[in-house]
Amino acid sequence: MKRPTNFDIYLKEQLKDPDFADRFEKAGEAWDVAIKLASLRKASGLSQKQLAKRVGTSQQQISRLESPSYEGHSLSMLRRVAEVLGASVHVEIKPQKTRRLPIVAERKEVYRTKRKKPQTSITRK
Repeated sequence: MKRPTNFDIYLKEQLKDPDFADRFEKAGEAWDVAIKLASLRKASGLSQKQLAKRVGTSQQQISRLESPSYEGHSLSMLRRVAEVLGASVHVEIKPQKTRRLPIVAERKEVYRTKRKKPQTSITRK
């Protein structure tokens, strides 16, 4: 069994913070896109400049798309690049694990119905 490294221990501790965990997950998504694009381009035998020419954009734009820190991917650009590389784009939107209720500016109103007073029959002797 592999012993955890100091980094593994540190990361596990940091992931307990929900804000950090969210940023870490989003960074991983950007990393996945960058790696997939670069891998497809290299497998096609194209340089960034050659791909850019076929897509109709600049080499710098292709470089940005392949950068793990870039978060400005547009769906239309990803589709154009994928088409040139003989691939397709699939976007998945999943619900969050814990569903958050929407925040509303107004407070929730409680509507009460009028209750009828119970009728009692009183008999006198």
